Amino acid sequence: MIRNPILPGFHPDPSIVRVGDDYYIANSTFEWFPGVPIYHSRDLEHWRLAGHSLTRRSQLNLDGVADSAGLWAPSLSYADGRFYLIYTIVRTIDPPVKDLRNYLITAENIAGPWSEPVYLNSSGFDASLFHDDDGRKWLVNMQWDFRKGRPRFAGIVLQEYHAERRTLVGAPQTILTKPLLLEGPNLYKFNGYYYLMLAEGGTGWNHGISMARSRAITGPYELDPQPLVLTSRKNPGLALQKAGHGELVQTPAGEWYLAHLCSRPIYPERRCILGRETALQRVVWTTDGWLRLENGGTDPQVEVASPRGASRTPWPPQPNRDDFTNNTLDPRFCSLRVPIDSSWLTLNKRPGWLTLRGRDSLYSRFDQSLVARRLETFHCTAQTCMEFEPTHFSQMAGLVCWYERRTHYYLRVTHDDVRGKVLGIILSDDGKYDELLDSQIAINDWRQCHLRAVIDEDRLDFYASPDGQEWRKIGPTLDASKLSDDYGQSLRFTGAFIGLCAQDLNSASAAADFDYFEITPNHPENEVASK
Repeated sequence: MIRNPILPGFHPDPSIVRVGDDYYIANSTFEWFPGVPIYHSRDLEHWRLAGHSLTRRSQLNLDGVADSAGLWAPSLSYADGRFYLIYTIVRTIDPPVKDLRNYLITAENIAGPWSEPVYLNSSGFDASLFHDDDGRKWLVNMQWDFRKGRPRFAGIVLQEYHAERRTLVGAPQTILTKPLLLEGPNLYKFNGYYYLMLAEGGTGWNHGISMARSRAITGPYELDPQPLVLTSRKNPGLALQKAGHGELVQTPAGEWYLAHLCSRPIYPERRCILGRETALQRVVWTTDGWLRLENGGTDPQVEVASPRGASRTPWPPQPNRDDFTNNTLDPRFCSLRVPIDSSWLTLNKRPGWLTLRGRDSLYSRFDQSLVARRLETFHCTAQTCMEFEPTHFSQMAGLVCWYERRTHYYLRVTHDDVRGKVLGIILSDDGKYDELLDSQIAINDWRQCHLRAVIDEDRLDFYASPDGQEWRKIGPTLDASKLSDDYGQSLRFTGAFIGLCAQDLNSASAAADFDYFEITPNHPENEVASK
């Protein structure tokens, strides 16, 4: 059996493709760098990170983008011996406009190198590329309409892409409209029909997947008589909520699977601290030519049958701990908006240690010195050992539990004018800055500072130790559920991270050294949050 989610933690908007016996999934990354992780599987059950598609500023410039803007909804495909990746960079998300650009990159190998981007259009997001069997290629995306009194989601637009000229040709055509939030279009051709798969209802609790079909790619498209193929909107008790935004893949044996996003809430807050995750469902075509879940109904299942006849192909387990003994950083680490480079992060200055040079504050949209990994389980312990000697209150470093600039918890070491080196918690609660002064302690005699964060569903506890043996709880138990899409007033589309960071708002020269970083699950993988 395949157990969902197959990619736990922040892995939204999955795009899936099969090449031979290999399956690949690409996901959105928003303000995080590098962009678009690619996961690889040979059995649809076991997945590993194969790399990232967007690793250079020339491909992905995120300077100044808002939280949850940046890179949206990649679409991965394969044709003519090449991989194609369509992606959107959203720069403005404030109503009523969306300033965005859709790009295309290609590669002969999934591991790269990936080409420089080709600009396509700016009419709307969630673009995907369809390769027809006559050799023609077509781009579909939703159309955004900012005008007063008009629906923002103004329909699905189709336009031909000329591969040799590397540009869109012909006039764009609106091929489908519905009085709903309609996005995430993907085209498929099966049994003489063009099928248009759609995400609708928004990417929250009302999310779902619908279908339409036509004999001609330009339409007209008839709607599926069953309004939704997949949704969890009518069943709040399901383990997998927010089900929607999907893509199809066919196995070598002819079976069909639907990759889609989902979320798993924790209770009683009903917040999804792991963000939007990736799941798989088995689907079948009915005798009258419509797509349905194999088990019937529209509810996403936690367990689905593996492909018939496929051999289980597990990958070696990933280590929980990084001792920073390699010359390169673990690819599971991400940075905010900027690529990791030696100007602010190095593994060579002190062998076996990661050194971070402090730069902007945690509220910056530009030059943060922060590296973090996705939170992939409801129960875990994150831990590090740091050496840091701040001389000014504007110098800080430590362990951060992060959702976005407006919402995070930070166990940090800094300098106090009277007490010297101190350890304590600062936080941002939906944009409201606070310092938990009652938790602050002087640590002038600590040469090393061991820091620990323990997450137990909606509970977050920080601890510290001078030797890694005797631990002291720092501050109160905090509400981990706030690290989610479902808290706060701003648009939120990402997920929780835990990581290391450093700031120097005085001289941008203070550096912190980290001996290791470890995230250890405290319960079995793929658990479902308790109610």
